[in-house]
Amino acid sequence: MQTASALRQGILEGKIPPGTRLTEIRMAEQLGVSRATIRTAFHQLTQEGLIDQIPYTGWMVMSLSAHDAWELYTLRSSLEALASRLVATEIRSGGASAMSTRIDDAFGKLKSACAGGNRKQIADADFGLHRTIIDLAGHRRLAEQYAQVERQVRIYIASSDALLDPTTIVGQHRPIVESLTVGDVQRAIRAAIDHNEQEGEKLVAHLAALGAH
Repeated sequence: MQTASALRQGILEGKIPPGTRLTEIRMAEQLGVSRATIRTAFHQLTQEGLIDQIPYTGWMVMSLSAHDAWELYTLRSSLEALASRLVATEIRSGGASAMSTRIDDAFGKLKSACAGGNRKQIADADFGLHRTIIDLAGHRRLAEQYAQVERQVRIYIASSDALLDPTTIVGQHRPIVESLTVGDVQRAIRAAIDHNEQEGEKLVAHLAALGAH
């Protein structure tokens, strides 16, 4: 649906900031569609977790709270640790050099984005690396579960990366990539968990501090 896609893109790119109150009339006028079309798009994005429907008030772009960040990083930690175990196990078997190549390629895009300093490109490449690992796991139900929170994860990653110097982001991901590409299963699991927990706790603390003011 084009209307939902346009709204989703605006939210993910930060053009429609978190906490923005949305009205059917205004968005219908801006996008040149009917209110019914906007309402359908709002409901779709609500299912994706990008918009909250406020009773008797209307619609609002999701704001990432400290608790939201905690839920997302603990969930990601579990899902990505499983994906890392499956990928590293397959690579260790010796028959999956193409997997290592795809991981290296995704990591290369992240390094290039960090060198360029564009925050949107960094967040996109950061998510792309993690999504590559999920896809390579070859676990359909795992991929489906990840897809359910994928858009929220993208906002989470953008929020987390915004707190960091781009030069440090590459170093955060290097242990994940190195352990996977050599097929070190236990180190890959630990790297996935450590990355999510360490960076997640930073974001939770930042959001909690904002909420206290």
